[in-house]
Amino acid sequence: MAGWLSTHVLDTAKGCPAEGIRIELYKVTGNSHKKIAESVTNADGRTDSPILPEDRFQTGTYELIFFAGDYLRATGQVNEEILFLDQVPIRFGMNEDSHYHVPLLLSPYGCSTYRGS
Repeated sequence: MAGWLSTHVLDTAKGCPAEGIRIELYKVTGNSHKKIAESVTNADGRTDSPILPEDRFQTGTYELIFFAGDYLRATGQVNEEILFLDQVPIRFGMNEDSHYHVPLLLSPYGCSTYRGS
């Protein structure tokens, strides 16, 4: 069985999925970051397919960057030039061939994540 990575974003301030958030995935090795995927969330706050599918999965350290500021501005939740949350990075490790799900719970002034199912 090969592993794979999925993600989604929920807007906890509005109580709905966060549609239209750009997400980039990086493989991290030491101080090196290599972008390996990019996607945008759909109406359900999810990417249309796994951001890291089985055929490209490798264990290791990764970083998801959620471009939350663009979304928060577009939905009228913030209008400041400098945002409290703009690009939200989440660095995590995947050490087995398994399904990893890394969601982001987002509001203009706070966020959280967890290993989902």
